[in-house]
Amino acid sequence: MKKYLVIGNPVEHSLSPKLHNYWIKENKIDAVYNKKQLNEIDIQKIISEVKNGEIDGINVTVPFKKTVIPFLNELTSVAKKTKSVNTIYKKMDKVIGDNTDVGGFESALQNINYNVKGKIAFILGAGGVAPSIILALKKMGASKIILSNRTKQKAEDLKKIYPELDLVNWGDVPEFDIIINATSLGLKENDTIKLDYSVIGPNKFFYDVIYNPSKTKFLLKGKELGNQIENGKTMFAYQAQLAFKIWHNIEPKIDEKVLKLLEND
Repeated sequence: MKKYLVIGNPVEHSLSPKLHNYWIKENKIDAVYNKKQLNEIDIQKIISEVKNGEIDGINVTVPFKKTVIPFLNELTSVAKKTKSVNTIYKKMDKVIGDNTDVGGFESALQNINYNVKGKIAFILGAGGVAPSIILALKKMGASKIILSNRTKQKAEDLKKIYPELDLVNWGDVPEFDIIINATSLGLKENDTIKLDYSVIGPNKFFYDVIYNPSKTKFLLKGKELGNQIENGKTMFAYQAQLAFKIWHNIEPKIDEKVLKLLEND
C-alpha cells in the first residue's frame, strides 16, 4: 500500500486527507493519505523516508514550503521560480519538489470567471503561498502587484525574487481591485487583520486562501462592504488535483460532491 501525507504546523485544519482518500477510493488505488504535524527539526527525516520508499508523496503546508527545499534533490521550474514547494515525490531515485499552488490559484479564478488582466492586486502576507500567488497573478496579466507583510524583512526578501512588487507598510491600504489574504490570520476564530476597511468601499474582490473556516472575518467584512468574496476552497481542490495527477497519473474529478466534501463539518 502506498503512503501519502500532508505535513505542516498546525496541520489539524487540513482537509487534504479527506479529499485525497476520497479520490483514492473513487479510483480504486491501493493507498492511504494521512496528516502529520512536524517541527522544523523533523523535516530531514521525513524527506529521507521519501528517498528510501517508506513514503510515496508529501504535500507541504505552512510553515514548511521553503524549509523543505535544502533536503530535496531537484525542483521543478515553477518551484524554482517561486522558491516554494507544496508537493514532493520520487522520480528516478531523486526526491523532487513541485508547486501546484500556482496552477491551483489560476484555476480557482478561472472557475469563477474572474479576469485579473489589467487589475491591481493587493496581497497580505509574504510567507507560504504568497510567492505562488504572485507568479499566478503575473501570468494572468495583473497590471500591478502590491504586497504588505507584518515583518517588513520578509516582504523585502520576496521583492528580491519579484523586483516589480510594490511594498506598503502593514495596515496601509492602497488602491486595488483584488485583495488577497495570504496569511494564516483567520484560521483561529479570534484572528483579525488590522485594516482600515472604511477606506476600501464596495465593488472590489476579496479573496482568502483559507478555506476552513469557509468565511473568515476578513471575508465577512468584505461582504458587508458590498464586495465579491471567495475563499480558498476551489484553489485547494485544484492544487490537490494537480498533486494527485503527479503521484497517480490520474486527473481526479472536481464536482459538486467534492466541493461539498470540503465544506466545514
